[in-house]
Amino acid sequence: MSNPYATQLGNRDAMQVLESTASRLSQLARTIGEKQIDQPRSPGKWSPREILVHLADCELAFGFRYRQALGEDDHVVQPFDQDKWAKTYSVYDAAQALSTFTALRNWNLALVRSLTTDQLSKKVTHPERGKMVFKTMLETAAGHDLNHLKQLEEVAARSAAQI
Repeated sequence: MSNPYATQLGNRDAMQVLESTASRLSQLARTIGEKQIDQPRSPGKWSPREILVHLADCELAFGFRYRQALGEDDHVVQPFDQDKWAKTYSVYDAAQALSTFTALRNWNLALVRSLTTDQLSKKVTHPERGKMVFKTMLETAAGHDLNHLKQLEEVAARSAAQI
């Protein structure tokens, strides 16, 4: 089974991506600005604010997955339907999403930095992606970051061009 987010990583180091995402999101949110933050990228696509909320939700879910995988043998990752979760996104603002993401990411990074080689090699199963090791979950998260950073960078470039 394929893992499209992990392939986004290319030759980049997953930890470097994970460590730099929060500050990059903050820069992009400032560049995008209040006028554009709620504008969908195109019809039917999420707005930058919704992307930030999604990233905060994912960081919460990923952190839970990390802890479950470390605490259980032969852990099966619990997937979630992002579109169903997105139905609640209107209640959150961009600043709240960004601060939540940053706090959760820092919390998760503290855990991840403490892991041993054996822990990073611990086997897990994702129902949609098959068998993998814990480290693949980190690579997936980093690729997920890059996917959404690219979307926000495109909006930021348009916003900067309008100034």
